[in-house]
Amino acid sequence: MANILYGIKACDTMKKARTWLEEQAVSYSFHDYKTQGIDRDSLSRWCDEHGWEVVLNRAGTTFRKLDEASKADLDQAKAVELMLAQPSMIKRPVLDLGDRTLVGFKPALYAAALG
Repeated sequence: MANILYGIKACDTMKKARTWLEEQAVSYSFHDYKTQGIDRDSLSRWCDEHGWEVVLNRAGTTFRKLDEASKADLDQAKAVELMLAQPSMIKRPVLDLGDRTLVGFKPALYAAALG
C-alpha cells in the first residue's frame, strides 16, 4: 500500500512534512481533506489508534470558534462528527503508512517510521 499524506494544502506544517518526504525520496500521495473530505472509517480508525484527543486539533481557529455547547462533553463520537463536518479540525498531517498512521509532523518520528 502506498503512503498517503492527509492534510490541508496551505498548512505550514503540511509544507514541512511534504518537503521532508520529498527530500528523503519517500513516495506518497496527497489527500487534501479540506477539498476532498474524509471518510468516517478513516477518521474512526485514526481515533482508535491514537485517541480522539490527539486527532482533534483543539488549538486551531476552527475549533476555537465553535460555540461552547459544541465543545462541551466531548467524546470520540462527538469529536468524529465535528471533524467530519469541518475537516480543518483534524490535526495535520496524518501519514498513513498502511499498517499504522503518524499524526502531526516530527522529523525524528518520520525518520524512525520510514527507516
